[in-house]
Amino acid sequence: MKFRHVRAIAVFGIAIVALTGARGSNGASCGGSSHSSSSSSGGSSSGGTSSGSSGSDSTSGTSSSSGGTTTTGGSSRDKAERDIKIDSCKLDSSGKNLVARLTVTNSGSLDQTYSITMKFNPAAGSSAVAAQARVTGLKVKAGASQQTEATTPYTGKGDGSEYKECVVSSASKSSL
Repeated sequence: MKFRHVRAIAVFGIAIVALTGARGSNGASCGGSSHSSSSSSGGSSSGGTSSGSSGSDSTSGTSSSSGGTTTTGGSSRDKAERDIKIDSCKLDSSGKNLVARLTVTNSGSLDQTYSITMKFNPAAGSSAVAAQARVTGLKVKAGASQQTEATTPYTGKGDGSEYKECVVSSASKSSL
């Protein structure tokens, strides 16, 4: 009978340790430090237009709008994307370039250098091909914002309205 009690207490003790986690391991314990982050889907989503009308805000990744949609997300892959606000995406006044106007905000405590790739997506059913524009080596001081433009040649023959969305397809930052 004593052995059965000892075994029951041991099983109960193991269950308690398993449920509360091992203290000090920074694992899934109640009191330990965890480095988790809340995450939305970090991809792109619907947003603005290249013809100047404002789009809708998004909380599931990076979207665009000439109305000024901000980027969001939570995985380590897109931490730089969260620093980027797309101010507008449109054809420039000369009609020769697709331009994404961006504001990059470094809310960290270290100066950062950003590399950003923008993608201009054509409307569904359009014969246009997706276009990309890059910004590299953009230096933003800690706690500051910097405006920039990502520009790529426009190869279409119209007014650029076949491009209905521009998104941040990739972004990275590194400390100076």
